[in-house]
Amino acid sequence: MTAMTLTDAPTPAEAVGPLMRGIAVLREISDAGGRTSLSDLVRTTGLARSTVDRIAATFARMGYLRLDSHSAALTPRLMELGNAYLAGLQLPRLLGPLTEQLAEELDESVSLAVPDGDGVRFVHQTTRRRAMSLTFRIGDLLPAERTAPGPLFAVGWGEQEWVRWRERRAADPEDRGFSAVPPRTATDGGPGLEERAARAGKQGWALDDQLIEPGLIALAVPVRGPDGQVVCAVSAVSHTSRHSVGSLRQSLLPRVRKAVAAMERELRQARPAPSAPPAGLAAWTTASKQELGAEFVESLARGLTVLTAFGEGRPELSLTAVAEATGLARATARRALITLEHLGYVASRDRTFRLTPQVLALGCPPLSRTTLPDIATPHLAALVQTVHDSASLAVLTGDDIQYTARVATGRIMSVNITIGTRFPAYAASMGRVLLADLPPKDRAAWLARTELRALTPHTVTAPAELATLLDRAGREGYALVDEELEEGLRSIAVPVRDRAGRAVAAVNVAMHSSRRTAAQCLTEVLPELRATAARIEADLHVAGRFTHISSA
Repeated sequence: MTAMTLTDAPTPAEAVGPLMRGIAVLREISDAGGRTSLSDLVRTTGLARSTVDRIAATFARMGYLRLDSHSAALTPRLMELGNAYLAGLQLPRLLGPLTEQLAEELDESVSLAVPDGDGVRFVHQTTRRRAMSLTFRIGDLLPAERTAPGPLFAVGWGEQEWVRWRERRAADPEDRGFSAVPPRTATDGGPGLEERAARAGKQGWALDDQLIEPGLIALAVPVRGPDGQVVCAVSAVSHTSRHSVGSLRQSLLPRVRKAVAAMERELRQARPAPSAPPAGLAAWTTASKQELGAEFVESLARGLTVLTAFGEGRPELSLTAVAEATGLARATARRALITLEHLGYVASRDRTFRLTPQVLALGCPPLSRTTLPDIATPHLAALVQTVHDSASLAVLTGDDIQYTARVATGRIMSVNITIGTRFPAYAASMGRVLLADLPPKDRAAWLARTELRALTPHTVTAPAELATLLDRAGREGYALVDEELEEGLRSIAVPVRDRAGRAVAAVNVAMHSSRRTAAQCLTEVLPELRATAARIEADLHVAGRFTHISSA
């Protein structure tokens, strides 16, 4: 059990058992890094193998798990649960840009964290790339006493919170329940949390002097909402090779305070987010139950859809609003909410419900470091199984395309390309769809400065002709290149677009020209290729809503 799931409260009589068991499975996979074997799930959860199999099949149907032989892996689609909490919270959307500006100014990693019981959970991360860099992830939970934000949040604790914290410390002296930090091997070398909280309350900021691990230091300042209550903390993290605790206070604190003042102005001036109710999902779960029968645990699926009722413009909902948003019967929604509140994922007040930061524990930590190649590879593999030719993902790097993911076919004669391979963009199908997405001025400048060399007798080298082909690729949404990069090689590509509609990558299918005619590529391959790109985009849009997805 992780630290935040420990509870002495008896299970309510109306709790949904399948929902509790399904969440336990999700937590185990998440804590295992996003992938584990079904046999290990049986061992770690104590559930019967048949129960684990049914839960896994249900999550696979929902798009939350990918089953591969005897293992299960979380998929980006699962992040819609954490996204529901983050969208309702609004802090990443409102304060994320200011956090990124601060990280750029300080040249240090900067985080937003919120209190979660007697722990601290990250909701936004802007990491500076260097050899010694921050490795915490969105959704990671840390013990309050080993962080800079912890004392700031503890300032507002009452006696009940302090008792709970002391009981947790006594029950888990090595912090084994916090998988994001190394186990505690000795008592803190500095003051205790009570003293640090008292000091933080007076000075308005707090330090972490290597409490998580040697060399790691941090400074945190609270961010207050319009009502004066602390809503989160901004934490600037560095290493002792770059800063001392003293220089953090002298050099970084004034700039962090200035950024916090801007954040608090943003929160005061923010307008209520528009509410777009999610589509009802009850009909979908019923249809899945009818199709899959006993393999689909409908009460589990319906229980998790309750989490997706919340979101931007919907941070707090009544029972009736949850039932209407999901299409569930009121009694079904009520039982799901009772279960989720018992487990700590939902909190209630004045007959309304809201999500808690603990929702982020459902897959966000391992999935928040997902890259675009990670997202694309399973979809490329499915495409290869359908078209029986190699498929790849590439990004635009300078004047070249660079391969970042690839699934090869098993043919004796196949296209032999490895990850990292670069080709001139003008002569490659993926390069053309990416060049076609450039703004007209940038594309014209690129054409003016680029030397178009003939790589084969078929390579287009006339700038005007290439410009026409790029216009066509942009208009039609695909590019087909026939023996221009290499004789005998034919490929067709389509773009992969992010949430803003920008082509951030391209996917293609490549083959020997004897395999299919150009016309057959359009009729047999292009529809499958577009469907694959759409599935990659769907995962990218979910995974990239509140975190940066690396293209490499």
